[in-house]
Amino acid sequence: MEPINSTQLLEQMRAAAALAENGSARTSGEATGNEFALLLEQALNSVNQAQQQSSDLETAFVLGESNVDLSEVMIASQKASVSFQAVLQVRNRLVSAYQEIMNMQI
Repeated sequence: MEPINSTQLLEQMRAAAALAENGSARTSGEATGNEFALLLEQALNSVNQAQQQSSDLETAFVLGESNVDLSEVMIASQKASVSFQAVLQVRNRLVSAYQEIMNMQI
């Protein structure tokens, strides 16, 4: 399990903020949509990776491998759960926004 690198996290947040800032200034919706799709895909891949890591650690712990601690397993499990819940909330908001747009009268 790797520790959280605060410098790398800060750089990712700055890159996301710069991307959001530049995307709002564009007039082409297609380019912004592609960037959003890319960010969404990266987020889903990150959640998938966290869930797979958690599953691998759980399996290793159950098999009795000596290099896996229960605390590592629980932390990985909670990280996977929190990241999944965050993606689920984003999906719910997107579905809600889509339904609201579809119900608008033209």
